[in-house]
Amino acid sequence: MNAAKKNRRLPEWIRVRIGHGGNRKEIQNILSEGGLNTVCASARCPNLGECWRKRTAVFMILGDLCTRNCAFCAVKHSDKPLPPSPEEPLKVASAVVKMGLRHAVITSVTRDDLPNGGAEFFASAIEEIRRLSPKTKIEVLTPDFLGKIDSLSMVIDAGPDIFNHNLETVERLTPLIRSSANYGRSLDVLSNVKKISKKNIVVKSGIMLGLGEDEKEIEETLRDMRGAGVEMLTIGQYICPSEENIPEARFAHPDEFEDWKKQSLKLGFKKVASGPLVRSSYMAEEQFCR
Repeated sequence: MNAAKKNRRLPEWIRVRIGHGGNRKEIQNILSEGGLNTVCASARCPNLGECWRKRTAVFMILGDLCTRNCAFCAVKHSDKPLPPSPEEPLKVASAVVKMGLRHAVITSVTRDDLPNGGAEFFASAIEEIRRLSPKTKIEVLTPDFLGKIDSLSMVIDAGPDIFNHNLETVERLTPLIRSSANYGRSLDVLSNVKKISKKNIVVKSGIMLGLGEDEKEIEETLRDMRGAGVEMLTIGQYICPSEENIPEARFAHPDEFEDWKKQSLKLGFKKVASGPLVRSSYMAEEQFCR
């Protein structure tokens, strides 16, 4: 066990409330009945209790095994995950109806083993939600699809309201933090959304602090994201989810998050959520509607 990890103490401003019962139990039952995965549970999100009590969850499609093994992520990985279930998109849409979601968020594990990276499952989930719950806003948080335009177009043509792809960290740290990812490729994914889309899809992305970046690198990353057309931004604190993941380099103070929010708005981002416990889909509906 990493000694620093074993002895580490979270700062006083990072306190996660654990809740049980009520809506949380109901949401857990709905997800379990549908055999559905959530990034909330798979990635050990610190906001799981709060979000499930509020009857929200982030659906994670294409199974629960990722073909990549990012240093920051707790999602399980495998070179040969099982084939995705053809019924999964309909099950996601049915859960959206049962949960009464006005804003549904769909993400996935990365499936580099599939010809289209699983893009058709994103598209099918969007289409099924539109069919069963036409008033629900839909946000997708996708992998990079290895930069394949056809895969990206498949998702965009299905017409999500928000397209999110996280940059996660600064360019220098990308090879260390994001398995098989490429900083420039991720920027291309974001910039291509507006080029491909015939509708006004909002472009969103996010980064984490505490991985070893410096102020200049953060500012450069924010400028790169804005230059790629990102309109909605999330900035959160990296919190090491397990002993197998990279430890935190530091814990940014809440004042720093507030400063970055102000700077981001000056750079032209339309909406910014910045704080220690902010995650890419945390309070997604509230951020979209503000």
